Amino acid sequence: MPGNFPCVPEFISQVGCDECKIRPWMSAVPSSPNNRFPPSICDASDHGFSPGASGLANARALQKAADQGGAVWISKPGVYDIAETVLIGSHTSLTFGEGVFLRKVATQGVYSNVFLNKGARTKSWDVGISITGLSLIVNGIDQKFGSIYGLRGQIAFFYVRDLRIERFRCLDLDKLQFAIHVCTFEDLVIHDAVIHGKKDGIHLGCGKRFAIRNCVFQTHDDAVALNAHDYATSNPELGWIEDGIVEECHDLAEPDERRSDGYFCRLLAGGWDDWHSGLQVRQSDTVVSNGRLYRVHAEADGTRMTSQTRPVHSSGTQVLDGIPWAMVQDGELRTAGVRNVVFRNIFLRNPRTAFSLHFDDDHYSRSYRHGSPVPVQENILVENVAVLHGEPTDLLSITSPANIVSIHRARLCSNGVVISGDHTSHRGNTTCIDFLGCIFEEAGEMVLLRNTVDGKAISLLTSASVVVHSQFRATVDAGKGKILLNSDLPGACSLKKSDGLFACEKSFSEALGGEDTNSEQRKS
Repeated sequence: MPGNFPCVPEFISQVGCDECKIRPWMSAVPSSPNNRFPPSICDASDHGFSPGASGLANARALQKAADQGGAVWISKPGVYDIAETVLIGSHTSLTFGEGVFLRKVATQGVYSNVFLNKGARTKSWDVGISITGLSLIVNGIDQKFGSIYGLRGQIAFFYVRDLRIERFRCLDLDKLQFAIHVCTFEDLVIHDAVIHGKKDGIHLGCGKRFAIRNCVFQTHDDAVALNAHDYATSNPELGWIEDGIVEECHDLAEPDERRSDGYFCRLLAGGWDDWHSGLQVRQSDTVVSNGRLYRVHAEADGTRMTSQTRPVHSSGTQVLDGIPWAMVQDGELRTAGVRNVVFRNIFLRNPRTAFSLHFDDDHYSRSYRHGSPVPVQENILVENVAVLHGEPTDLLSITSPANIVSIHRARLCSNGVVISGDHTSHRGNTTCIDFLGCIFEEAGEMVLLRNTVDGKAISLLTSASVVVHSQFRATVDAGKGKILLNSDLPGACSLKKSDGLFACEKSFSEALGGEDTNSEQRKS
């Protein structure tokens, strides 16, 4: 049932009018007589958008204003009810003034997205959209997704270029929908957001060139999800997420000492292969067939089904051999992951694993099926991250293959790295982990790295380290892996060898007996 929104928070942005000017229009497509920017600037109240109007009347009034394109202002302070999705087209900006709140209401029943780009339903690219100053009251109106399977943001965009969301507030996020969900994008900026609640704060699917800056999160699930692979119910398409930065962000502990389920950031990868007769599948499994990607849209109950009939339909969902196959996208992509992403100036007060380079394997989704192409997540930099909660949680969990993870100038206590998962997906992959200029505040023993993957090849380097307490000792548990270690930390060379090869200050090929693990990684 709809709930009550907390009182207007003191931290609502106090940006003055001078900073609310319309940003210059930017376009990813060439200018032409048919592609001119709309000249209109209007206040939505001119179309009947009002704090006193019904949710349905307000939705239709705001839709009329948005349909004109150009700059749309909502200037009068107040709480505006809104009862259905508003579609935003190319070259349109919505600017909400100080003291303006949008509140979801279920006049016609519960609905999902408050805002959605016009091209989302036809997979047509929209360009040059901005939303500034939106304060959203979810009000208990929470539906997993609407007309687009897997697109479950309160604010949702699919097939969009040059999207900018600034000064966004949502303090009552519920358990089904993400606050901001963007999939299949280019050139995305999310700046100055405050998001509290139960589900993911910012959830991205495939895309390139993005920046998430100056955000405050207090979420039970992930603060930021970079889900290149995903549950079928949580992203409408699959593909690589690349070339981005997440910086100046805060991950706050939940009230009442509740433990969070998610991470500050999940980086979710996956791999799948071609359809063949006799294939065993379950919910969210993906196959390549007939030049397209198909996914199983079934119940998340772990049921395995045998596919005997090749899916070939060009759209929608067909049930074949009792399996509901949804055609999700054209192309023959077989891997998805995250690469070339920087996390900088992150302040962690929520006692949970901060970063997870992730594979799913549960009733909802399995990221990797044996024999499929292996995705290798690439070039992840974590810089100037401060762990401020004082509890022994992992800074970084790695369950998917990765090549290089750099941790620079981090402030750590008992917050190390753990590598786990299916050894077959890690086979042929060397993960290089580099700690540079980090501050270690633990007063005793700290497990810097723990590996549970048989045969895993790891290169671990620490340099320019700062140790606060004289009693500090770093340990490494190689498990049955193969680790090359070069460390300036006390205790780091008298570590648990288990059954794995442990080496200090050797070339990696020498330490591993001459095998070139990266050659297999490059092939995959």
